Amino acid sequence: MSDKIRAVRFHEHGGPEVFRVEEIPRPEPGEGEVRVGVRFAGVNYIDVYRRTGFYPVPGGLPAIPGAEASGVVEAVGPGVTEVAAGDRVAFWDAAGAYAGAVVHRSERLLLLPDDVDFEAGATLPLQGMTAHYLTHTIRPLGPGDTVLIHAAAGGVGLLAVQMAKLAGARVIGTCSTEEKAERVRAAGADHVIRYTEQDFVEETKRLTDGEGVDLAIDGVGRATFEGSVAATRIRGHVILFGQASGPPDPIDVRKVLGSRTLTAASLYAYSSDRNEMLDRARQVFGMYADGKLQVHVDRVLPLAEAAEAHRLLEGRKTSGKLLLRP
Repeated sequence: MSDKIRAVRFHEHGGPEVFRVEEIPRPEPGEGEVRVGVRFAGVNYIDVYRRTGFYPVPGGLPAIPGAEASGVVEAVGPGVTEVAAGDRVAFWDAAGAYAGAVVHRSERLLLLPDDVDFEAGATLPLQGMTAHYLTHTIRPLGPGDTVLIHAAAGGVGLLAVQMAKLAGARVIGTCSTEEKAERVRAAGADHVIRYTEQDFVEETKRLTDGEGVDLAIDGVGRATFEGSVAATRIRGHVILFGQASGPPDPIDVRKVLGSRTLTAASLYAYSSDRNEMLDRARQVFGMYADGKLQVHVDRVLPLAEAAEAHRLLEGRKTSGKLLLRP
């Protein structure tokens, strides 16, 4: 095994052009740590936020982006009991996954079941567990509920549509193009609103006989937030979990929300405890292994095309998951 690996690094904040592919020493695990040889790395908005400086970069610059990946344990440090060399694993809260290998804390690793392949293993941890807490934990969905899911053709969106349907809810999804709308329908959505051609608030109200949805799931942010509230019924619930269009503008809480509940959420708050994380992963992997949950990988790009992956993600030119292969 070579003592060098290839990694994507950025030495300053900025656009995708700040990425460089460099050769660095293969990292060594310390106490309670594991080195994982990366098979696939997931591309997510948290990587964009860290690249641009919107989120802090763990350890400072220069930095390797990437929080999510699947792979095989290459080496374990002292005190590790959760995994062993050769185990198939995945993770979603690391730093430095856009590389041939990454070191992460052993207690944050997820063992991959035999019937979950490496592509799914790099797709389901962050986006799958996010979709799970959005549909099952904050305001659990069930028969008789109606949910509005923005960016329904995205990685989280397609999974959330499927999970909401499995829970028995009626699903309204939004997306931009007919090609994306077809994928959202295939995922099980009852209605799809193309926000480029229709006012999603008016159409949601029409589909719900003027009442609004029980739950709105919004990962877009500024462009959709106040509309999401308006499309939600009185005493309904709005979850803001992302800001692909930027953070929402400040609001007059009483005037905008009325008698509605708003939760600003992140996966970290719903999987920071190891037991909760393992239970959530078990449920998500189980849905996939049982054939109840389909994973859509938009494309797999080589590590050297990480900048292009970010351009595609930020330009909303993907549907489903983007993966990098070291």
